[in-house]
This record gives sequence, C-alpha cells and structure tokens, in this order.
Amino acid sequence: MAATLALYWGIFYSNLVPTLLAAGAGYVLGRRLQPDVRSISRLTFYLFSPCLVFISLSQSNLAGPELAQVALVAWGTIVTVILTAFAIGRAAQLAAPTIAALATVSAFGNAGNFGLAVTRFAFGEVVLAPAAVFFAFSSVAVYTVGVAVASAGRRPWRDVLRHGLTLPTTYALVVAIIFEITRWPIPEPVTRATTLLSQGAIPVMLSLLGMQIAQVKSWPRSRLALVGVAALLQLLFSPLVATLLAGALGLAGPTRQAVILESAMPTAVIVTILSTEYDLDPALAGAAVLVTTLLSPLTLTPLIAYLQR
Repeated sequence: MAATLALYWGIFYSNLVPTLLAAGAGYVLGRRLQPDVRSISRLTFYLFSPCLVFISLSQSNLAGPELAQVALVAWGTIVTVILTAFAIGRAAQLAAPTIAALATVSAFGNAGNFGLAVTRFAFGEVVLAPAAVFFAFSSVAVYTVGVAVASAGRRPWRDVLRHGLTLPTTYALVVAIIFEITRWPIPEPVTRATTLLSQGAIPVMLSLLGMQIAQVKSWPRSRLALVGVAALLQLLFSPLVATLLAGALGLAGPTRQAVILESAMPTAVIVTILSTEYDLDPALAGAAVLVTTLLSPLTLTPLIAYLQR
C-alpha cells in the first residue's frame, strides 16, 4: 500500500503538478489582467497547433495503418460516449437541448491544451507524435460530429463536413501525410520554422486553458448531477472504451499509451463555445470544464501508473 501511494505521488508530482502550475499561471493572468483570450485562442488554433501536428507527424515513424488505427480509436471513443450520453439522457427524460449538451461535454476531451502536456511529461517525446495525431483527429471530430450534435440538425451535413475538413490541423495532418507517402524532403527553412513554432504550442495551450477557465463564472447547482455524469463519462468511461478499442486494433507501445491517456482528459473548453453558439446549456458546459479539470488528477494518476507497467 505504501509503495503504491509513493508511486502515485511520484506520478502526480512529476507529471500533473507542472501541468496544473502552468495552467494555474494562465488562470491568475486571466483573472488579473483579463487578456484578449479570443485572440490568443485563434493564434493557437491557426498557428501553433497545426505546426505541432505537422512537425510531430513528419518526424515520427508512424506508418499509414497506425495513423488509421489512431483515428479509429479517437473517433470510435467519441461516438461511443455520445451514444451513451444520449441513452442516459433519454432514460432520464431530459429535454433534447440538455441531452445534446450532456453529449458534447462528455465526449470531447481536452486532448490539446491539457492532454499533450500530460502525455509528454508521462511518457516523453516518443509519444508526442501519436498524441498529436489523436489531437488532430479529435479536433476534426469536434467541428464535425460535435457541431452536428450541438446543432441537432439545424445545420446541413455538407456545411458541417466542409468546416471540419478545412481546419488548420486537418491541413497540417494532410500535408504531413503527403510528405510521408511521397518521401519528399521537407525544405530546411520550413522544418526549422515549424519546429520553432511547435515548441510554443504546449506552453501557450496550457496558459490558454487557465485563462479560459478563469472566464467560467457560474456554478449551476441544478446541473450538478449532470456534471457528475459528464465527469464519469469523460474521465472513466472514455479511457475504458479507448483501452478496449486499442486492444482490439492491436495497438502497443507509445501509440497505445498516447491514445488511451489522451482519451482520459477533462472536458475541452471548446464545448462552452458550442453550447453558447447553439443555445444548449453554457452553464453546464462551463461547470463540466472546471469540475473535470479539477478532478482529472484523481483519475489520470492511476491511469498513468497502469500505462507505465
């Protein structure tokens, strides 16, 4: 028992505390200086994140089949959690907008801002490539499946699909795959520029996470039960599904570690934007982001210990 507690403390102290401190610094900055979070978010979305995806994939040894497997785990986990949330919502006789809100806050984890940092601290640079690929595919899922669920049929599928396929991370993923398939050499200035920009992605993402959480104002007591359901689905059920899918697909080593750990991240801040945009339940979304982020060390610590075996 003492050895297990010592192991958990070491994992928490070395892998999660640095992440929480970085996000906490962003939170303090957000509270005190009230920076333009939207501009920082757009800078991250359009510049830092695509560079991280491109350079991580172009410098990795991931083969085509492995990329497809990561995509299957990412999308399969998200769709399974959405269907489960819908089943729970209908069994509880919730209103349609509330069910849609529950599905979005339960299915889309913070694979970028929080996940990439935790994954790298836990397993080193070797897992960054599959983790970045997971992040890219989950980003596409947010802006396709997530928008479809949030809009509840109010937006044509063609528009939803077009939006997802024109994301900066999607472009970065496709370009990196093209270079990998053709074996074309990437020009040195491009490599150096994208590497330089990618190095700023994770620290900016973590700071941005803290700033975004600082904007959460309300604690809807009437929604605490739903927040609890979302936390269970996001922090426990999602990594369980990812573990089963990874096993079924035969994933092993760093790729398996990356997809399972990335699937266990707290609720992504982007769901607050979806909830506001489509008049779902912004208070539920904000509370889910905050609560799952605060609870995540309790679930991520034993999960990292399990994956390190």
